[in-house]
Amino acid sequence: MGLRIHFTYDDLARVVLAEEPDPLWEGLLSLHLLQNRDGALVFGRWRRASRGLFDPELPRLRHLAPPRGYSADFLTPAGAVGGFEAGLDAMLATPRARLRTDLTELSLARPLPGWARPLADGDPQALRGLAGLVRRHHERFVAPYWTHVRARFDDARSVAARALLRSGFAGLAAGLHPSLRWSAPVLHVAGAHLQGDLYLEGRGLRIIPSFFCWPGPIVLKDGSLPPVLVYPVTHDPRWLAPPPDAPGTHQALAALLGRARAAVLEEVADGRTTSEVAARVELSPATVSHHVAVLRESGLLTSRRIGGAVLHTVTALGIDLLEGGTTCGIRPRSKAMAPAERCR
Repeated sequence: MGLRIHFTYDDLARVVLAEEPDPLWEGLLSLHLLQNRDGALVFGRWRRASRGLFDPELPRLRHLAPPRGYSADFLTPAGAVGGFEAGLDAMLATPRARLRTDLTELSLARPLPGWARPLADGDPQALRGLAGLVRRHHERFVAPYWTHVRARFDDARSVAARALLRSGFAGLAAGLHPSLRWSAPVLHVAGAHLQGDLYLEGRGLRIIPSFFCWPGPIVLKDGSLPPVLVYPVTHDPRWLAPPPDAPGTHQALAALLGRARAAVLEEVADGRTTSEVAARVELSPATVSHHVAVLRESGLLTSRRIGGAVLHTVTALGIDLLEGGTTCGIRPRSKAMAPAERCR
């Protein structure tokens, strides 16, 4: 089982990385995770936090986005590239033919409730009701965690962009997810939920890192829609862990960081390789690798191999630490930047 995405030369020239997280894709995929209970280590605490947010109307969305198999393509319109409100406007403007096609596809797996009939007919009131449910789901299960969503998205996009610059599309594809394999001119996507062929035919491909995507990449079922490839970001399983108890916290952080380690953490905030960090903080690569290992084990940064280099990026916990100013004023002076320049 698997999907084959066929590229032309024009398609390779039109591959783009999403500039922002897609709020409607995050909403759809979070809805899947609330139902299928996958990724317990990463999303278990998030699910438990959501138990007190029950809304008797929201289960209606599950008929359009069941935990397995096909979900209605019109729930993730291309217009969401402009943000959540733009995405809702695009959903409200879904043509009747698209609504009917998607709802017919859903009905092949299971019967749909009666309220799906006016939706299939493009009834404006039914569409507004659906948009309201999507908004309520977003406000309860996605928006409160948007800082985490954005931090992991930025990390994934930085890694992908560097891979593309270093090794072209082949390097990008190799680093996105283990289920992807590039054999020019076809991108193979393994997965029991994917099958068939998608011919891009000069339309290009929009690649979207996603926080709630799990466990592997996903695409729209209808190949006539603007092509997208949504893939999972790398997660820190402790992303919703409670902060450590106050007693001893500052002493522990001071023991962890020190001047050199704090400098390394600040440098990787923008995403850097070991050799780049070593040059900027004036330490040997071996010393930087040691500091990176400690910071990674502490959940403050992540590392990912790109070709022959390893790119380090800061986690949400690391960002919180940096923004709190803990490291300001203790960074060793380097040719790249004096300590005061980072503490304004």
